[in-house]
Amino acid sequence: MIYLTRRPRRNRKSSAIRDLVQETTLQVSDFIFPMFIQEGTNQKVEIKSMPGMYRFSLDTILEELKEVTDLGIRAIDLFPNYAEAKKDKYASESYKEDTFYLKAITAIKEKFPELVIMTDIAMDPYSSDGHDGLVENGEIVNDATIEILGKMALAQAKAGADILGPSDMMDGRIGYLRDVLDREGHTNISIMSYSAKYASAFYGPFRDALESAPKFGDKKTYQMNPANSREALLEAQLDFTEGADMLMVKPALSYLDIIRQLDENFDIPIAAYNVSGEYAMIKAAALNGWLDGDRAMMEVLMSIRRAGAKCILTYFAKEAAVILDK
Repeated sequence: MIYLTRRPRRNRKSSAIRDLVQETTLQVSDFIFPMFIQEGTNQKVEIKSMPGMYRFSLDTILEELKEVTDLGIRAIDLFPNYAEAKKDKYASESYKEDTFYLKAITAIKEKFPELVIMTDIAMDPYSSDGHDGLVENGEIVNDATIEILGKMALAQAKAGADILGPSDMMDGRIGYLRDVLDREGHTNISIMSYSAKYASAFYGPFRDALESAPKFGDKKTYQMNPANSREALLEAQLDFTEGADMLMVKPALSYLDIIRQLDENFDIPIAAYNVSGEYAMIKAAALNGWLDGDRAMMEVLMSIRRAGAKCILTYFAKEAAVILDK
């Protein structure tokens, strides 16, 4: 036998001891469940590139939310799928009072008043160009886009949203939205800023879900270069100064270092979006028998928490909730 002062395996010798010394915990209240809604009735359409995820009509999403809330999930992020016929250059459908997305927010809040409803602030679900901002002469223009986002934010706040999620990455939009909301008396509406949103290959299945891919070009003039990390600190500092209540990193799994940097530098909650491509990779591998899907899912979610995320937007929320309840 050799003499060792430290034997780390002592703290791993039983399940009870491993649980006792566990450094990072994961719980259902950490999750925000992204969900997709479309027009119509009695609709529940599976998204082919996201096995187990669906686009719901209002009647079916209300049924689904009973199951979601029974699992202990207390927050959702709602994304709309609009028909091409309702899209235009200025995303004008996004702030019409009778549009189905705003009506859905109100209906969900009325039936589930304790459920936190997060919404998306960006033009792409409503834009005939498929970009997050207004396109003029082939360029995504910043300041004119922000004015449209302000109308969108105000409409969603009036409809009953609890948290607004500006995902557009336009410069200065957090301060503008905070000012618009406060001037109209919506001082209690939170803003979770997509502060470090990278131009990522992992968004593909999400764009399938919303049918909102850009009609030309890419999003690299407003989403961040995956090679950059210091730039994320600049973006986060600007959003923090402009009044964001929470800062988000998107995607999560390839950017754990960015989550850590933001958590170490800002004294407000850091969120991370475990995006559609990350979900689809694990689902595809599990369906092919290449890995244990549940173990991989929980390992990924724990890694995001360990990096410093206080809340996680994840399509795994329901499945993880079942496992955590065991």
